[in-house]
Parts: sequence; C-alpha cells; structure tokens
Amino acid sequence: MRRIANSIIKKLKGRDYNLDERIPLSYLIQLIFSRTMMAIRGGVSRVNHKGYLFIAPGVTIKTRSKLKVGHTTSIGKGCFIDALSTDGVIFGNNVSMGKNVRIECSGSLQQLGKGIKVGNNVGLGADNFFGCAAGIEIGDDTIIGNYVSFHAENHNYNDITIPIRLQGCSRQGIKVGKNCWIGAKATILDGVQIGEGCIIAAGALVTAGKYDCNGIYGGVPAKLIKKRE
Repeated sequence: MRRIANSIIKKLKGRDYNLDERIPLSYLIQLIFSRTMMAIRGGVSRVNHKGYLFIAPGVTIKTRSKLKVGHTTSIGKGCFIDALSTDGVIFGNNVSMGKNVRIECSGSLQQLGKGIKVGNNVGLGADNFFGCAAGIEIGDDTIIGNYVSFHAENHNYNDITIPIRLQGCSRQGIKVGKNCWIGAKATILDGVQIGEGCIIAAGALVTAGKYDCNGIYGGVPAKLIKKRE
C-alpha cells in the first residue's frame, strides 16, 4: 500500500516522494479515500483545469469561468474563491491551498479588481487571505505560512471633510518573486514587490516598496535583517 501511494504521489507531483514509514496503514487508506473523493469533486466542478483537480468538502467557488488551474491543484476544506475580476484567478501546476483560504478579487462592484496569478509548485497556507483588487502575482516554488494576509488595495483618506469610505481606493498591486518563504501571520500591503529568494519573518508587516532578492526581512514595519549568502 505504501509503495502504491508513493508511486501515485510521484506521478502527480512529477518528482520523487517517499512517505514516512511510521505512518499507520489505516491513515494511508483514509488518505487515499479522501483524495479520491476530492478528485471526483474536481472532475465534476466545471472548473477549467489541466490534469487532476482535488476539491475538499465545504469549498465555495464564485464566477467559475474566471478560475483556471494547472495540473494537480488541491483546494482545501472550507476555501472560498470569488474570481470575479478582469484577469481572474490563475494557478500554475502543483498548487495547494490549505484549509479556509479566502481569495476575493473585487472589493467593490463599482470597480472590478484585477485578480491573482500563482506560479508552479506554490503552497498557500491555511487561513490565508488574498485581497486581489490591484492584482497579486506569486512566483514559482514560493511557500506561504498560515494566517498570512495580502491586501492589494488601499483606502484614500486625505480629505478630512469626506468620510474615508467615500474617498475611493488606490491600487498598485503586489508581486512576490520565485522561491520565497513568507512566515505565518505576516501581512503584505499594497505596493509591495518582494524579490526572488526572500524570507519574510513570521508576524512581519511588509509595507509598500521594493524588497531586494535573497533578503531576510522582519519586524513592524519589515526591515532587512540580513542577506542569504
């Protein structure tokens, strides 16, 4: 059973994969059954996908025509995707969404948002939030911890005679390079450009600006701690 499971996972992921030998057989059987049911849901979901699509119970997808996913995409239990936007939601190959990830592409029906594009081999941690009004891009091989939030939009507030909620929003977008690691509970604000190979420390507040490649950033607001050399 373990050999079969390793073979299936290797085929899906396109690389060697060996399950820990200490995993009980009963757990493996339950896992295979769960993934089979997720594959069935993906097959009948009417989502534009290539290869296998795994969808867990309790997933909500709005504007399915604007959601496009690559090979071997996994959407965890309780996820919410509202793909209403100009560019939609685009996932590369081997993208996984943890439980309760929330993607909202348009904050207001008065002006549609841009959407989100996620590269290959990207892991989105449980309870992530993606507000994609100005557009979010995440590069290949990036991993994102749990409870991370992205806010690609900002409220205007300069006129003190008008309520902030009526002053509209500014939009710059967020870009995360390849091979980054964003720690748990980090907050990424509009206008951020994170270079390739960066690490964002847990709990960091990343404000608008450019963060050079291979840097380790942490704090509130996030500052360079050291370079990865």
